[in-house]
Amino acid sequence: MGAMRLTHVTTADLDRMEFHAVRSGEHGPVAAQLQDLANRVDAGSEITRAELFVRAGEQWEIAQEYEHACAAYQRAIDDGGPTVIDARALSAGALLQLDETDRAYAQLKRLEGEPVLGLPTYVHIAEVLYAHDDLAGAERWATVGIRAHMDAAASPYVRDLLDELLRMRFRVRTDLGLGEDDLDGLLDTD
Repeated sequence: MGAMRLTHVTTADLDRMEFHAVRSGEHGPVAAQLQDLANRVDAGSEITRAELFVRAGEQWEIAQEYEHACAAYQRAIDDGGPTVIDARALSAGALLQLDETDRAYAQLKRLEGEPVLGLPTYVHIAEVLYAHDDLAGAERWATVGIRAHMDAAASPYVRDLLDELLRMRFRVRTDLGLGEDDLDGLLDTD
């Protein structure tokens, strides 16, 4: 048996594959293709092995194949490489879809011990908890994410994510019947 051929994956390659999945609706086949790429990607690739596993998991979720998504996210966690959204947060969301609540919250508990997570991770967790009717959890994660990144709002990308999290937090707090606070006031400054 010959050696597996390593490959280099660019952002353009990834965009092309994900666009194809959206246009064709072939999320499962694209997820399988992304996993195959993750298994063959070389160390110098623009897209990391862990990020490819994450993107495969996201495609599996769109295809409503949550077991496959969990497996892909676990591969990303095991790999340990950098990802845009922490694979443990994505795993928690897929586990909630499978009604594996205890396992999902165990993943989130592990994340609570991290010094500062990326803003996309906080947005994802707040969205997932909101979708699963854990309004108090969504509000708590959104608050922590906003406070952790308030001083980092220099780039337009970060500002957009921060605004998204502020809007989500405001909606959750409204649903919970909570009054406005200092962070809600940040929505009025733009």
